[in-house]
Amino acid sequence: MYEALNSAGKPQKGVVEANSTEEAIQRIKQQGFYPTSVREQAAKKADGAVGGGEGAKLKKKRGGMGIGGVSAKNLTAFTRQLSTLQDAGLPLLRSLQILESQQKPGKMKNILIGVCEEVEGGSSLSESMSKYPKAFNHLYVKMVNAGEIGGVLDIILQRLAEFMEKSQRLKRKIQGAMVYPIVVVTIAGLILSGIMIYIIPKFEEIFKDFGVALPVLTRWLISSSRWFAGTNPGQQIPGILISLPAPIVLWILWKLVRAAGPGRAATDTVILYSPVFGKLVRKTVIARFTRTLGTLISAGVPILEAIKITKETSGNYVFEKALQKVYDSIREGEGFAGPLRESKTCDAIVVNMIDVGEETGELDAMLLKIADNYDEEVDVAVASLVSLLEPLMVVVLGGIVGVIVVAMFLPLVAMINSLQGGGI
Repeated sequence: MYEALNSAGKPQKGVVEANSTEEAIQRIKQQGFYPTSVREQAAKKADGAVGGGEGAKLKKKRGGMGIGGVSAKNLTAFTRQLSTLQDAGLPLLRSLQILESQQKPGKMKNILIGVCEEVEGGSSLSESMSKYPKAFNHLYVKMVNAGEIGGVLDIILQRLAEFMEKSQRLKRKIQGAMVYPIVVVTIAGLILSGIMIYIIPKFEEIFKDFGVALPVLTRWLISSSRWFAGTNPGQQIPGILISLPAPIVLWILWKLVRAAGPGRAATDTVILYSPVFGKLVRKTVIARFTRTLGTLISAGVPILEAIKITKETSGNYVFEKALQKVYDSIREGEGFAGPLRESKTCDAIVVNMIDVGEETGELDAMLLKIADNYDEEVDVAVASLVSLLEPLMVVVLGGIVGVIVVAMFLPLVAMINSLQGGGI
């Protein structure tokens, strides 16, 4: 039994008789189809008959249950090791068993046990991996499937490992750049909380003892301090108990808004066109989608299927919409660059390079060059953003501290002036 794509990119299903998987693939190709999945019906039935309920329970116990997925770091290391073992000529099942035995107890080990059982039972590697979407996403499975059909699984795994390593490297750079601002803001927030709760009330007592008329700024600061400490008459909850969980609540609300289609479309659009972070997000998404698409095409995945997978993994609604237009355009026999140019999601140089890649027949190589260039631009943009954030945080924190100091010393100045006036 097979699943394939015809010349127009439409999915086809059918059955072909053959003595081996390789012979079946050749027969499917002779019919003018591009096979995406080939499996033996008899093996499937035998596996179900022999395993029975106990086998199903065992697989469910070992790999099918669990909360959360596999970390990207573990999956990247597994992919690199599997590509190395396949390049060395080891049988696939033996390679999987070696990697499974090296894993520490946990989600990844359980999943590899299940994959080993599926492969040993006659399933292909891509079909086995597709049963564990928390570890192997659609992009991963499709690339492995392309490698199996083309007989170049070791090369595809190597490309997939390189793709994942570059993605992880980019993610680590962005996360590392955000550590400093987060630490500074957290420490500054704790210090300001201490000032609001302990220091300002002491000044309030001094001002009451001297009976000085307080300026508006000072009265506002004292009211904020009372709210923050929860000392206002009739106040039930201190403001600090509202302020501390506020970031977590906002993050949950953000996730809930993005869970709905319209909310995700709106937030992605706002982020993409925001003045400070918009350019960084745009460059990151372009680097991701061009590398994904280039890797899929170079792996031998049909262009329509590759665009569909790229659209699903782009991570931004605006680019998903643009890639859908590209998909429709290519399906109707038109080009790639035109719809992308009309969407205005990419810079002119990106569209022109894709246009040249289409004309020369080296679209995959051109896409990967674009991804490399934009990875470098993202590095520069992240470094620039960090260098901009540092003085910006100094100015903001200095302004907050300055407001507090001025608000506290204005009454003191009035007190000194009144004392001097009384003495004269």
